[in-house]
Amino acid sequence: MSSNRCLRKLLVMRFSALGDVAMTVPVLHSLVEQYPHLQITLLSRKPFEPLFEALSEKHPSRFSFIGIDFKSEYNGIGGLFKLFRRLRSTKFDGVVDLHGVLRTQFLCLCFRFCAIRIASIDKGRKEKKELLRRGHSERVPLKSSFQRYREVFEKVGFPLELTFTSLFEGEKDGRGNIQTISTILFNGMEDQGGKMCDKTCDKTCDKTCDKMWVGIAPFAKHEGKIYPLHLMEKVIEALHNTPNIQLFLFGGGNKEEEILNSWEQKYPNTIALPGKLKMREELLLMSWLDVMVSMDSANMHLASLVNTPVISVWGATHPVCGFYGYHQKLENAVQVELPCRPCSVFGDKACFRKDYACLHEIKPEQIVSAVLGI
Repeated sequence: MSSNRCLRKLLVMRFSALGDVAMTVPVLHSLVEQYPHLQITLLSRKPFEPLFEALSEKHPSRFSFIGIDFKSEYNGIGGLFKLFRRLRSTKFDGVVDLHGVLRTQFLCLCFRFCAIRIASIDKGRKEKKELLRRGHSERVPLKSSFQRYREVFEKVGFPLELTFTSLFEGEKDGRGNIQTISTILFNGMEDQGGKMCDKTCDKTCDKTCDKMWVGIAPFAKHEGKIYPLHLMEKVIEALHNTPNIQLFLFGGGNKEEEILNSWEQKYPNTIALPGKLKMREELLLMSWLDVMVSMDSANMHLASLVNTPVISVWGATHPVCGFYGYHQKLENAVQVELPCRPCSVFGDKACFRKDYACLHEIKPEQIVSAVLGI
């Protein structure tokens, strides 16, 4: 490994998806803390910037975020070359590609012509393909995304220890904003105990509010990751009927919002969040949850970034693929072990059995029991 002493300004690229970008957070936080001479610029999509606001605020001279839109200003090859000319003016010493797609590969090629040092991610496509091979009996855990990200920085001379714990670590005063969020969500109404549950008590105390806050994120991008909604409603109903539980429903998009709002109307002590909070406010709320129930999706990773325990539900995908939540306990993964799992890394392939038994065979009681166990 060659010396890193000549590297002072690094460009880091990861454009999508939300969960994958979220998994860069522990790595970048650790990098900035452990190498104080470095200046890091992250190139990603503008909507993901709230994930990195804490790092930008803590180290404004050493970490910056560039948000881009590939649908307009930087669309196509011409747009990418325009983006390269903009980036070249910053005079980076090295470029770290955490994405490994055509766009980042094109930008890396341009930087190579400028004699800029490049390091790109090894996605492990061969071992992932072998893991998915039908009839493959061994489930040897693959490298996590966090490890793959770390290895890219090692290539340019920056070995890392992941020391990150939470986006809101040490910001107790800032957490007072939960009162504002509570006012938005509860509309100033009193709860059944005669007092608005504003969660102002410290999480280490005996919780004078007496309520367990449970988040539920029932959606994912692909069908192979989504627990059947009629079964998820049974989970919500069971938790709703459990004393002293406040439910928060996470999701986005018109169809998801419609479903979550219908559950909010049907089950008191349930709040549907779409349209009510911005991303940073949702992250703050997640940090006050006692537990989050999520699919193998972005919300699992977002809750992990604020050190909240996650009960994760797995169907077509599997934790051994390397996308498990940061510092989450494996025993909190709810799944049924079928010989056909995993059949997909991302959950985007149709079920060859046509029945998604991997999801339908998970009983609502398993999820409820896991939540109450927390």
